[in-house]
Amino acid sequence: MAYYDYAVRTEGLTKTFFTGWSRRRVEAVVDLDLEVVPGEVFGLLGPNGSGKTTTTKMLLGLLRPSRGKAWVLDRPAADVAIKQRIGYLPEESYLYRFLDAEETLDFYGQLFGLPRGERRRRARELIDLVGLEYARKRPLKEYSKGMARRIGLAQALVNDPDFVILDEPTSGLDPIGTREMKDLIIGLRERGKTVLLCSHLLADVRDVCDRIAILHLGRLKVVGEVTKLLEVSEITQITAKSVDERTQENARRILTEGGAKVLGIEHPTTTLEDLFLKTIRGAGSDEERGHGSQA
Repeated sequence: MAYYDYAVRTEGLTKTFFTGWSRRRVEAVVDLDLEVVPGEVFGLLGPNGSGKTTTTKMLLGLLRPSRGKAWVLDRPAADVAIKQRIGYLPEESYLYRFLDAEETLDFYGQLFGLPRGERRRRARELIDLVGLEYARKRPLKEYSKGMARRIGLAQALVNDPDFVILDEPTSGLDPIGTREMKDLIIGLRERGKTVLLCSHLLADVRDVCDRIAILHLGRLKVVGEVTKLLEVSEITQITAKSVDERTQENARRILTEGGAKVLGIEHPTTTLEDLFLKTIRGAGSDEERGHGSQA
């Protein structure tokens, strides 16, 4: 894998559109300064219309900036040669419905000029990676939304890219499909890939990203490490197990005497996603045991 200083770097990146008969000026992205370092999962957040998609299109060389500059893997974003090292999963994957998984990956491998043997090897590896080995010969028109997103991710990885852009990768997925997609993204980081994740689903970004940037109306509002941005520094949380009421009261008294304001002593909560997955997977295990006892 080639060495590079930045996966993404922008300076004053700006894109202005003129729409309608009146040629109304719309600034989609304004003076964006951004750096994404190799090997991280970087989240680009924002509501609809915040400039996320426009930014990614400029990074992919699909849109020309109105002003400013953008580099991808230390090369100008418009450099065609750099496209061989980029993978892209759009929000809506444009896949051929009558091809199966192997044929789909073989087709995209041909577009990248991969030899036949390499295409077959990559197809097998990627189908296994995204968990679709059971449906490798099934036409894509029979795929569920979650299966389509997974084969879309495999397509984005067919050229073994250094840098992967994922646009709303969990869009339309149920909680189990969402967790599986997030696990795949974490796996890409473990394999040394750099990932730019564009999303408006905050929980997904929190779970997988090292750093995030928040855009609003085309302007960068916040950038930093997820843990530091979410940390409430003025509150200290003490976590313990099997604490009886007497010990809790003693702890409350000691903290109060030390000048602390005790806001509450309570049990932590899990996330709704974790509860849902635990319930569904637990129910599946119970059913398997039930079937086994009847056999």
